[in-house]
Amino acid sequence: MLEIKNLTARLAEEDKQILNGLNLTVEKGQVAAIMGPNGSGKSTLSYVLAGRPDYEVTEGEALLDGENLLDMEPDERAAKGLFLAFQYPMEIPGVGQMTFLKAAINAQRKKQGLDEIPTPEFIKLVNGKAKELGIAPEMLRRSVNVGFSGGEKKRNEILQMALLQPKLAILDETDSGLDIDALKIVADGVNAMRSADRAFVVITHYQRLLDHIKPDVVHVLSAGRIVRSGGADLALELEAKGYADIVGQAA
Repeated sequence: MLEIKNLTARLAEEDKQILNGLNLTVEKGQVAAIMGPNGSGKSTLSYVLAGRPDYEVTEGEALLDGENLLDMEPDERAAKGLFLAFQYPMEIPGVGQMTFLKAAINAQRKKQGLDEIPTPEFIKLVNGKAKELGIAPEMLRRSVNVGFSGGEKKRNEILQMALLQPKLAILDETDSGLDIDALKIVADGVNAMRSADRAFVVITHYQRLLDHIKPDVVHVLSAGRIVRSGGADLALELEAKGYADIVGQAA
């Protein structure tokens, strides 16, 4: 589903190269965890794939179902089935939750040549998904993420993902700032969407998220490239021993 070849990218304003010839393949139906020390390029990878403009790709390609994401605008990438759940979801004062969600769904439907979702169907869909994620009806009446706790913001990201039904979902440190109860709710929301036709890239520092979202493969990212890959037991090894040995061997 996702094939990244020799991806090299830098933060344009600082002329700082962060990704250094990164190669990664994620198969359909797979949950791929990406772990690594701070500053290794994990979030940069998610931003580059999503099309954040302050990162410049200098080499390589990123293919989603054979199409190069790097040739597309961010909205086109989303329409092709890419979704990014942010580590730090933004507040959008003055934009109502329901207005935002309906606009997002209809933008996707328009790109797919579909009619706008009827309002009764939309309300039923949102209320059902929100209930599954423990999102109170009152939250749906507020501006996007305004006044939300960290856990509420993360659940709101998973709500958006559940409504948009992406092919490839990237979760950028979704466990950051969550207590154990909120973590379980978010993980349940992700696990409910696992299917043979959908893939996930789960970026995390910690094993605890992977106790709830079981990965098929774990990749270690260091200095902007994948330096080791393995099964779920690799995350347990990292939890026990840290990154120093693996990063040192790859240097």
